[in-house]
Amino acid sequence: MQKLRNRFKAAIAISAAAVIGMAGLVAAPSTAAAATDPDCELPGAVNVPNGYDVDFCVAPDQVFIFAANYKPFEYSQSDSGDHQDASDNFNMIIGDKLQAAFPDVDIKYATWDYPVRYDELQEAGVVPDIVLDNPRNRIDRDLEPLGWVQDLTEQIETAGIDLDALNKGAVEQVKSRSDGGIYGVPLFVDDYVLYYNKNIFDKYNVKYPKAGWTYKKALRAAKKLTRDDGTDHYKGYMQHPDNYLELNQLGAYPFLDTGSEEPAPEDIKVKLTSADFQLAANTMDKFLSIRGNTFTTVDDLVKGDMSRPGHLAMAVDTLSKLPKYNGSELFTDPDDREAYAEWIKSVDLGVAPVPVLQKGSKATYQPNQIAAFVTKQSEQQELSMEIVKWMTSEPAQIALSRHALKPVLETTATEKSYGADIPELNSVDTSAIFWGENAVIKDYENTEYWDIPYYMVFRQHVLTDGMTAPAALQVTEEEDVPAYIARQAEAGNDW
Repeated sequence: MQKLRNRFKAAIAISAAAVIGMAGLVAAPSTAAAATDPDCELPGAVNVPNGYDVDFCVAPDQVFIFAANYKPFEYSQSDSGDHQDASDNFNMIIGDKLQAAFPDVDIKYATWDYPVRYDELQEAGVVPDIVLDNPRNRIDRDLEPLGWVQDLTEQIETAGIDLDALNKGAVEQVKSRSDGGIYGVPLFVDDYVLYYNKNIFDKYNVKYPKAGWTYKKALRAAKKLTRDDGTDHYKGYMQHPDNYLELNQLGAYPFLDTGSEEPAPEDIKVKLTSADFQLAANTMDKFLSIRGNTFTTVDDLVKGDMSRPGHLAMAVDTLSKLPKYNGSELFTDPDDREAYAEWIKSVDLGVAPVPVLQKGSKATYQPNQIAAFVTKQSEQQELSMEIVKWMTSEPAQIALSRHALKPVLETTATEKSYGADIPELNSVDTSAIFWGENAVIKDYENTEYWDIPYYMVFRQHVLTDGMTAPAALQVTEEEDVPAYIARQAEAGNDW
């Protein structure tokens, strides 16, 4: 979730650490006398006014990379001072190697939202050359409304980027949001895995989760582990139902073929009552129906809304939590490091693949990914595409994997490298990370993605209204989604 503006987080210049550029400068050069950003001294640099009231400048000859919606890129290695420069995290993970690969390129890197946001860049006439963001919903929520995306099909082919070598689920997900083309190139997957607290399993003599575990077995374990023990209460299982419906393991997509890649809002139709969505919803409902396993947050595995740490046995959550739950400062907000250092003492962490819907299946979640987008305003198109090509190359993907980011290029080398540069993971069995395959989205042709309110199904209609899962799907399909689309269209939005 985005931090409030009174919390100074994120990144300014990367100085000598990454290769990224800038395009679309139409504002006048900065005349600020005292600049906190040394790039303000560069010829033609544009200073972007922002809510933090600090200098942030981009020069025409720089390649400007802007990252959003991946929290570890925002964290700093130092918690001193109000303004924390998060570029050190990006540099450490991949930026330094990127700069070494392009030694003659002046790279500028920043992360939403300190000190700038998308709207502030737009208002200043500054457009990044490359944007790193989540294509699942941010193409439609942010990048398309800004007018920054373009079909990269020809550029990808010219640059020699082999999409067939990358994670198929990730590639298809980008295509499903790209109006018949492909707006971006997958970079890495913040995948979903099943975390479990060995302490609780050992306490009650329950076998640990393992690869290929079905939801039926997970449900049996969850029932055994949801219990009172004196004044202690343990929950067996947490899995966010909204995320699961959207990123379901069946590749199910709710939007129906309209005969157009860009249909009018009134022509959008969804099918949440299909057999696939019924199966996914009924699976989630069984866990939510366990008495005492009240849904709160998957963060409860360590410490979320439950009053005591270490009282949740299992949680399905993103891979970026793995280093954090093992004490890595690189993946932990500086404001939270002291608390997490204490909380994780209650958890002996294990990690397994997410359960599967039926025995023999190896389908995991649809990708929760970050992709690279070369904006159509970039004046350095060819160079930007070469940078994206490098970022999907084996050396770059190894660099990501070594820092516990799941690569989209899965080779023996990238898999063996996983977590190698995160010392806190040295004693952790990470074999589950590459088990199975991300579900591939299906039947998305001639549709338009809308960020529909999946939360209405469970958090409103099941958990609050007390409906059955099938009834909740039907009400959401027939009432909530059409009402949401109508409101968004009336407000001038198409997401």
